[in-house]
Amino acid sequence: MSRPRPARLAPLDLLGLGLMGVRTRPARAILSGLGIAIGIATMIVVTGIPASSQAALLQQLTALGTNTLQAMAVPEDGRPAQLPEEAVSMVRRIRPVTAASAVGNTHTLVRRSDRIDPDDGSGLTVLATQLDLLPVINARIRVGTWLNPATAQFPTVVLGSVAATRLGITDLPPDQARPQVMIANRRFTVVGILTTTDLSPDIDRSVLVGWEAARTELRFDGHPTVIYLKCAESEIDAVRGVLPETVSPERPGRVMITRPSDALAAKQATENSFSVLFLALAAVALIVGGIGVANTMVVSVLERRGEIGLRRALGATRGQIRGQFLTESVVLATAGGLAGTALGLLATIGYATWQGWPLVVPAQSAGAGVVGAIVVGVLAGLYPCVRASRLTPTQALAAG
Repeated sequence: MSRPRPARLAPLDLLGLGLMGVRTRPARAILSGLGIAIGIATMIVVTGIPASSQAALLQQLTALGTNTLQAMAVPEDGRPAQLPEEAVSMVRRIRPVTAASAVGNTHTLVRRSDRIDPDDGSGLTVLATQLDLLPVINARIRVGTWLNPATAQFPTVVLGSVAATRLGITDLPPDQARPQVMIANRRFTVVGILTTTDLSPDIDRSVLVGWEAARTELRFDGHPTVIYLKCAESEIDAVRGVLPETVSPERPGRVMITRPSDALAAKQATENSFSVLFLALAAVALIVGGIGVANTMVVSVLERRGEIGLRRALGATRGQIRGQFLTESVVLATAGGLAGTALGLLATIGYATWQGWPLVVPAQSAGAGVVGAIVVGVLAGLYPCVRASRLTPTQALAAG
């Protein structure tokens, strides 16, 4: 006569057994769930808050011009450095380039008045400028206005921040006549002053004249000296490689291209260091949470040996005992994971809002909060559930 096979527990019955330990010991269940919740919340916080801080930092680095290059002419045989007149339009045809502008050296001196020594230019440069220069170099007007299609054709200038200080023109009161400076014995009216330009300090020491006014008033030849351009950051190395031939097909060797700014290297290093930090801190948080659940489950097995012996005596199999304690472990970890994910998200949102950072919560971190809790629950419950299933009815009842 064959022995009857033990009945298999339905998933809902197994879940009920797993929840029984949680219901009978709610305080311990809450403390155990709190341990894993703190671990998962830590994982969310240590990824979300640094990611938001990183986003704010990268915005500042990008403002310095990590997607900007400069092409400039190299003097040769004592001749002035200059680029072809059509160089800017050629640069704009490069597919990844999003904006390009230029300035040209007029090789003239600027003076505060005609009483200053004609050979004293205060160390400043007079540059012819194209009207779309400001957005390309991330420059802004501090006072006054920028050149427009009308004023760019007349003797008007915009001063860089250093140039304004050296010429003694630091403000443009609206109720007073605009000051004038002398360039090549011609008077030019100051219509604006720039803020300090972090990306292009040479602009700070320059007096900017409209391209057409420079041609008519200063005999400017129309050849740009420096070309500024913006392009897709991921394509910056490729653009840099083709710029010399594009700017000056006949003499590419006379074109010097600036390397990507140091801010770009700092940005890339920041991304790498933050990624390593995220992984390390998240791993520590999960390990701490898993240890808490494992400890709770081991103690639960020791305290419930009488219950285990009774169930074994009534016919429960080792597999059913393993399933009960493994389910309880997963339930505790999952509940803690859900609570920890919610807590971590709230903490990240609150801190990022308080700091004024852009809110960045890695989606993988939020999803990994719950999935990781389930995995941790399984791993933490393996030893306790195997230990419980190995207890014979007599051993369990005697110990209980």
